[in-house]
Amino acid sequence: MQTTFTPEQLLDPQTARSNEVLRTCVHCGFCTATCPTYQVLGDELDSPRGRIYLIKEMLETNRKPDEKTVKHLDRCLSCLACMTTCPSGVHYMHLIDHAREYIEKHYDRPWHDKALRWLLALILPYPWRFRLAIRGAQFARPFAGLLPMKLRAMVEFAPASLPRPSAADRPQVHKAEGPRRMRVALLAGCAQRVLDTEINEATIRLLTRHGVEVVIAEGAGCCGALTHHMGKADLSHASAAKNIRAWVREMDGEGLDAVVVNTSGCGTTLKDYGHMFRTDEALAGDAARVSAIAKDISEVMVSLGLKEPVHALPLRVAYHAACSLQHGQQIKTHPKTLLKAAGFEVVEPRDSHLCCGSAGTYNLMQPEIAGQLKARKAETIAATRPDAIAAGNIGCIMQIGSALETPIVHTAALLDWATGGPVPHALTELVAARPTAKQTVAA
Repeated sequence: MQTTFTPEQLLDPQTARSNEVLRTCVHCGFCTATCPTYQVLGDELDSPRGRIYLIKEMLETNRKPDEKTVKHLDRCLSCLACMTTCPSGVHYMHLIDHAREYIEKHYDRPWHDKALRWLLALILPYPWRFRLAIRGAQFARPFAGLLPMKLRAMVEFAPASLPRPSAADRPQVHKAEGPRRMRVALLAGCAQRVLDTEINEATIRLLTRHGVEVVIAEGAGCCGALTHHMGKADLSHASAAKNIRAWVREMDGEGLDAVVVNTSGCGTTLKDYGHMFRTDEALAGDAARVSAIAKDISEVMVSLGLKEPVHALPLRVAYHAACSLQHGQQIKTHPKTLLKAAGFEVVEPRDSHLCCGSAGTYNLMQPEIAGQLKARKAETIAATRPDAIAAGNIGCIMQIGSALETPIVHTAALLDWATGGPVPHALTELVAARPTAKQTVAA
């Protein structure tokens, strides 16, 4: 694609990077075949190719974004299926991230939209605030029908109950069982610590059982992805910087072999820290060091090799491939390989490349489109007739879990159970109904 940025515009690193991305696009349109919003809406401007044209025109003219451009860019899920499909290697993620930051700086949103975005940015990355917000939403549930669409989506998103905060998430060191094979930091995260404490607990047990020392580093918290995808660069970079400093202290101390992530949306962001901070003289080097050792839990477990499974319950498990894992990180086979090694029968729904509609805060800010994608995903998963569903991202787990009664469990929790851990809570009734299984049911 030909671009017409001026030499002065290209002095800005963000614009220079967007120019590189734009010039790799050849207008082929392959991306439209795998774009979820184009599949649902059928509008060229709701496809990656259409959005690329909108971004190009907006950035080249250096103009204030208009309502039309913002509408179509806001509808992008950042699922990155287009990057998997693109034969030219267009790095759409960096382009849409720049466009969102540009919009955040130059577009005056309607007050209610602006208020909703700030509310999400000030609550979701902070576990205690998020926990209190969910309590409030639980009280508001009987009145949800009286609320505007987006507020109703927020209230309906709130689970009926919450687990207690987990002691495992506090800053500490979880010692390896037997000889230490690795020393890693685990991203404890933010929303996941509130919605499903079992995920981090199972991940820690799984890793320590395989000879890994797990550090929950003092000062580490939200990865910054939620605010990053809203274009709020200052907030996202502040969160990321805290993590970088916390993990570099560990790297320069006793050392780290990896920073392990069990929420794939966060993992995609961590692996991009080097790019995010490339112009920051103080943090560029450390950010690149963190990105270089950031690993999804499935990557670490494949490198370690899964222990012989000890349970005797060969469930039929539908594997949901989170977009941030299969497209953002290009990890497609590891989770399925591990689940099969654990003794599960693994099935994959058709159209597994399409997003479930969660996409960070997307299901709260674009509830109608997210609802259509959720229904589509639920239908394809149900068609596989699974006993359980496995996924590697808390957003997907919440989104799909709200549409199906089939229990949905994090991949790490299934692997932990298979190699000697307790039964995941979502599977307790299923396991109890099959008394031949050798299990330790969690209290």
